[in-house]
Amino acid sequence: MADAHSPTTPPNQRTLVMKFGGTSVGTPEAMTQAVEIVRRARQDWPRLVVVTSALSGVTNLLLNGAQRAAGSDGQTYPQGAAEMRDRHHRLISKLVADHACQLQVRKEVDHLIQEFNNLCGAIQVLGEASPRALDAVASLGERMCIRVLAAAIASVGLEAEPVEASRLIVTDDLYQAANPDYPATERCTHEILNPLLDQGRIPIVTGFIGATPAGMVTTIGRGGSDFSAAILGSVLPADEVWIWTDVDGVMTADPRLVPAAKTIPVISYREISELAYFGAKVLHPKSIRPVIEAGIGLRVLNTFNPEFPGTRLVLENGSHEDGVIKAVTAIRGLKLITVEGRGMLGVPGVAARTFGAVAASGVSVPLITQASSEQSICFAIPAEYSPAVLSSLQKSFAHEIERRDIDQINASDEVVIITVVGAGMRHTPGVSGRIFSALGREGVNVIAIAQGSSEVSISLVVDPGDIQQAVRCLHELTAVSEKGN
Repeated sequence: MADAHSPTTPPNQRTLVMKFGGTSVGTPEAMTQAVEIVRRARQDWPRLVVVTSALSGVTNLLLNGAQRAAGSDGQTYPQGAAEMRDRHHRLISKLVADHACQLQVRKEVDHLIQEFNNLCGAIQVLGEASPRALDAVASLGERMCIRVLAAAIASVGLEAEPVEASRLIVTDDLYQAANPDYPATERCTHEILNPLLDQGRIPIVTGFIGATPAGMVTTIGRGGSDFSAAILGSVLPADEVWIWTDVDGVMTADPRLVPAAKTIPVISYREISELAYFGAKVLHPKSIRPVIEAGIGLRVLNTFNPEFPGTRLVLENGSHEDGVIKAVTAIRGLKLITVEGRGMLGVPGVAARTFGAVAASGVSVPLITQASSEQSICFAIPAEYSPAVLSSLQKSFAHEIERRDIDQINASDEVVIITVVGAGMRHTPGVSGRIFSALGREGVNVIAIAQGSSEVSISLVVDPGDIQQAVRCLHELTAVSEKGN
């Protein structure tokens, strides 16, 4: 397990925030392991906060039930409620020792499940599920889990207290993707968590959720429990944040594509930001900023292999001793949108209008390229949004299309973005040549290319049929750079 000692904090004030993902608490065996990790961490950290996701699969059950209810399906959500009740009750029976405590936690879980049924019933009557209603539904998984996990931790002799993050994390009212108000969150967190920590109690906090100043429950995006841990770590402030997941840390590639993928021992925040943005699921992209700004240590660790040191994140790794190319990642399910026309040449504002139309569709763009001739702009979007984006662009440029200044606006077949990441690339000549030579030897055609100004990553668009070949051959370059050191 990671080193617990911080040279700058008095020993009795050392603070650790640990986050457990859904697979780390989703079964009796997994939650037992999580409880043991908490017990051991408590020996070294006088002030300990635990953030947890819902049990694996529960958020999907909740949202699926609500969305089906909006379509007049009154059967799916009761079935989901029964499954959730069985799973949580099984955990309570196996992990909570005291009978009276078992009864109390079951009662609290059943009350939340009834709240789910009531919300879905209202959604069914209305025939629609608003973002606010979906956030209320989605929050229930974490709210159930903290009660079970806190009782399980109490059963091994530690004082633990469930705390709903709607009391701590203050957000705006952008439901389903709310943004935290850090000053307000800091005030609430200090007011509620510091007394518990001073008493030696372990707060067990819901990930993923917050609340508006008016008290309406919000969520901060799917997978947002990492972000919750980072927010709380930054405002306490903590000395370190540990993200417990089901892999040994940040990998050099997806092991399902590259069986030889390895754990990266040390990675910079800039590198992990690129990996998180371009599809590496081990860490939520938004969780990087709070810890960087607060100067907090961050680790990614494996609940099921807790002795493994995992991946340590650092501000910068200036030596680059661990290789020029650190990792290769991929995003599937994209399409390329091309806006093309000879009448675009030298005309100001075409790019602004293009991306204004995309923004109006509520779509994020992970990759952009433009020819130096200024006669085309090409960008990637999630495939399911292509009809809406094409419609928005055609409306925005209707006049130019009529005048033939813009010849076509079209969407490609589905594509994949492959991203090669490594801070050492900016200091090393010839990296791009090695990348394209490797792809050329394997017969992989590159459809589009983009490189950020930070020079930490190079992104390539390829056909979905080439994904495994492309990732594997580029991953060999990480092995070459490691062998060379």
